[in-house]
This record gives sequence, C-alpha cells and structure tokens, in this order.
Amino acid sequence: MKTVSHATSLRRAPVQRRSAERLTRILDACADLLDEVGYDALSTRAVALRAEVPIGSVYRFFGNKRQMADALAQRNLEHYAERVTERLTEAGDGGWRGALDAVLDEYLAMKRTAPGFSLIDFGNQIPVGGRHTVPNHRVADRLTELLAGYLGRRPDDDLRRTFLVAVETADALVQLAFRAAPEGDEKIIKEARELLRAYLGRVLD
Repeated sequence: MKTVSHATSLRRAPVQRRSAERLTRILDACADLLDEVGYDALSTRAVALRAEVPIGSVYRFFGNKRQMADALAQRNLEHYAERVTERLTEAGDGGWRGALDAVLDEYLAMKRTAPGFSLIDFGNQIPVGGRHTVPNHRVADRLTELLAGYLGRRPDDDLRRTFLVAVETADALVQLAFRAAPEGDEKIIKEARELLRAYLGRVLD
C-alpha cells in the first residue's frame, strides 16, 4: 500500500489503519482521474465517487483539489525515494555513475507509468501548467540525504548545490524529452544523461 507522508498539508492526519487506507484510496482515485480528465475537470466529488468513500471523508483530509494534488505530489516523492533506495541497495557500491542511473531511470519510469505523475510529478507543475522551483529543492535535499552516505560524502552545502543543479538540469531536459515524444525522446534523454555525467564527473570524481 502506497502511503502519504504526514508532512503534507492534510487537514487531519490518519491515525487508524482504516483511515490511512481510505486516504490511500482517495489519492489513488485522484491520480487516476488526473490522467483521465485532467486537473481542470477534477473535483472532490468525482474523487469521492471513484474512491468509493463519502464526500465528507475527502473533506476530512483536504479542503480542495489543490490540497489533494499537493498530497499526491508528496506521495510521489516518497515513492520515488523508496524506489531509488531499493535500486541503490541492490546495486551495492556502484559509485556515483550507478547512483545517477538509478536516480534518472526511476524518474523516467515514474513519468511513464505512475498515474497522475505527468501532470503533478513532485509538485513542480502545481498549479498545473506552471513550473515552480521549490519542489526541485525538496527533491535535491532528499537525494542529498539518500546519496551522501552511499557516495561517502558529507551532506554539506557544496553537495546540496551540486545535486540542486543536477536536479534542475535533469528536470528541464526530461520535460523537453516528454514534450518531444509521449514516452520521452530517447535521443534527448541520452544527451541529458551525458550532460549530467560530465557535470557530476567534474564535481564528484
């Protein structure tokens, strides 16, 4: 069961298992409907119907659909961090190049397969259609926490800046790749990977 972090702007955090499961169903329904009808046509009532919960259950957690989207974005980040951690654990000591592949590959996989991710991702596009930098700072901070020990580095300001530059670069180029092709233009993705390797190699080697 995919969960949502209680660090989001929930009106009320779930305490009991039943309540947590209901929240998960609400966010799953939100993600599916985003793919089906888009953000503008999304409504709390439609989410409640899809999740098979009373509308009051939705409002118990969220005041509006924007808060639902924010919570979904936070859950996406938690899920992404779990996937990257699993990849790094399986890879063992693969160095920063292996870590880069894990970070980029898992992001691409979520872009292609995670419901609602193409519209919301980690919150960069809330409100939908805009691009905002704050979520990239959250992503960079999370990756610094995940990768510092793996790479044998201190999570200092220099490393955080390095990963922020890498995240901002990857975000811009991946968005370009998915504008060029529905599944991401492979040639642009290859160029992005090479660019990131060149930059990180200068800093991390």
